[in-house]
Amino acid sequence: MKEWFNSKELAGVGGLPNSPSNVTRKAKSLSWEFRKVEGVKGVSYEFSFNSLPKEVQAELLLKQSQAVEIPKAKKELNYLPEVIWKPYEKATDKQKEEAKAKLAPLHKLDDLVRNNVALMMALDAVSTEYEIAKGSLKRWYYKVRSFERPDWLPLLLDKHSNKKAGKEADFTEEAWETFKADYFRPECPQFGSCYERLKRAARENGWSIPSASSIKRKIAREVPKLVQVQLREGDHAVMQYYPSMRRTVAEIEALEWINGDGYQHNVFVRWHNGEIVRPKTWIWQDIRTRKILAYRVDLSENSDTIRLSLMDLIWKYGIPKKCTIDNTRAAANKWMTGGVKNRYRFKVKEDDVTGIIPMLGIELLWTSVQFGKGHGQAKPIERAFSHGGLGELVDKHPSLAGFYAGENVYSKPDNYNGGKDGVDYDTFILAIEDGIRTFNEREGRQTEICQGIYSFSQVFERDYAKAQIRKASAEQMRFLMLMSEAVTLRKDGTFELEAGGKVNNRKNRYLASELIATAHRKVVVKFDPQDLHNKVWVYGLDGVFLAEAKCTDAVAFGDKAKGREHDKARKQMVKAVKAQAKATLTMNAQEAARYQPQFEEEEPLEPKIIELFRQEGNAVRKHEAVLDDDEETNDFEQGWRKGLAMIKEEKGL
Repeated sequence: MKEWFNSKELAGVGGLPNSPSNVTRKAKSLSWEFRKVEGVKGVSYEFSFNSLPKEVQAELLLKQSQAVEIPKAKKELNYLPEVIWKPYEKATDKQKEEAKAKLAPLHKLDDLVRNNVALMMALDAVSTEYEIAKGSLKRWYYKVRSFERPDWLPLLLDKHSNKKAGKEADFTEEAWETFKADYFRPECPQFGSCYERLKRAARENGWSIPSASSIKRKIAREVPKLVQVQLREGDHAVMQYYPSMRRTVAEIEALEWINGDGYQHNVFVRWHNGEIVRPKTWIWQDIRTRKILAYRVDLSENSDTIRLSLMDLIWKYGIPKKCTIDNTRAAANKWMTGGVKNRYRFKVKEDDVTGIIPMLGIELLWTSVQFGKGHGQAKPIERAFSHGGLGELVDKHPSLAGFYAGENVYSKPDNYNGGKDGVDYDTFILAIEDGIRTFNEREGRQTEICQGIYSFSQVFERDYAKAQIRKASAEQMRFLMLMSEAVTLRKDGTFELEAGGKVNNRKNRYLASELIATAHRKVVVKFDPQDLHNKVWVYGLDGVFLAEAKCTDAVAFGDKAKGREHDKARKQMVKAVKAQAKATLTMNAQEAARYQPQFEEEEPLEPKIIELFRQEGNAVRKHEAVLDDDEETNDFEQGWRKGLAMIKEEKGL
């Protein structure tokens, strides 16, 4: 608040003359306190606020943009603020807004009174300024003036506006319970459908029910919001309302802690084998700086992409100290995480091969599973896939136009081709590289380390130069570059690999003289998946190097990837032929049998000559009995009798 005013500022205020010169004359006649203004041409004067008439002071106070704070002598409170504020917590939003609207005119009124302006004069000035009835303003002021200003708001609540307009509509208790049982269930039925069922039930049982809007208000009053969420959406949905933990990364060095995850692209790509697919990229990100450090693209999220992308990261930057990944089947595979006891994927065995991550001395941390669902928010990499992330920078890259599939069935573009064609593989890889570079180099990132100024790449380059970095040895890099397979070792030091598949029911066979008659029963074989006909490296289950083995019987595939493609193509061929064969037949064999003729049983044929054998000493003699043509061919008994008579005749019987 200004303390000095010149004649121009006072002209026309509070009944003063409109001319500045006349104001000066009036000031001299009334002996106002004044001072000469320095730094202006001619003679000019300013007049003290305290010497001005009360009417002028009141109007000047009203014209100020801020309320005047007049220090008041501190005194001990004779009331309890917590008691005064208790009704405010239960007040409606409308009541609170009305109370807040009363504060501004009351503050102005109090400022005038504390500046020794007469109350009635101050009431007139404020009521005119805010267009409020003088009586209402006075009533409000007398209500709050004995309290401190910070406690005025709850005293200005209109207690009558919170009363119910009328009696609550009748609602049979059984009907209310029935509605709750129908509405509050995991299927999340619509309110309108539940209300229609309630109306039918009410007519059937003679219940009294209110309107739909009354039931909605009853739900809001009697069923807490979180209870509604729990009943309809479950525990995991309730968890989302709990404030997230805010962690600082200020104490973490660059490359000290990384996190990784796979991203399914919403783009159709023509793969090497001509198949139209939506690839998946595994990405490693630095937690401190948020920079994407390495990535690999493949048809799916598998152990090869995770391993090779980690190899790229370590080759370029070094070995991190900690790593966070999801406990999925691909990420928690034994070759990467073997030996880690707290994974719940696969069966944990005592003789599990030590995985690459623990072998390199990297502490592995899993994202938690809360209320049956993974807690992906624990990994910063998840935010790289959301709005403005790789989905925007890569999938919607201009070079991939026409092949974008959309994030879901509701966001498919007009040029969606349904997977009939895909962008060239090389073009897709260039789009990924460009998108990740853009992601890393965009300045003004709103993170703890970037501070709204720097890019992810800038802060990583700055902090990486000051960090303690572990570099990988040649042995460690070999562990990363090569794939592993646990095999059973024969007594003669030979073994076979499953990696190359079978050709004519035979596999690639390997031999190392150092392994003959060794005590190792099970070993781990490291190999180059693209050169299976060359040498491989044999290790014990404890990771100790044993020998180099050479391929002695190169009959199976020499390239694991080609072997997989061949096997896949073979299965697809069989599947296609099977489907074609099924389409060829319109009925099964049983149905076709219905159309076959029904045959009568044939009559048995009887011979005309019957041979009888009888023994005579050491010999067996054959006798023939010929039947007469006029005899029936089926009369076997007559023929038998004639034959018997001939035998008797020879014996003289």
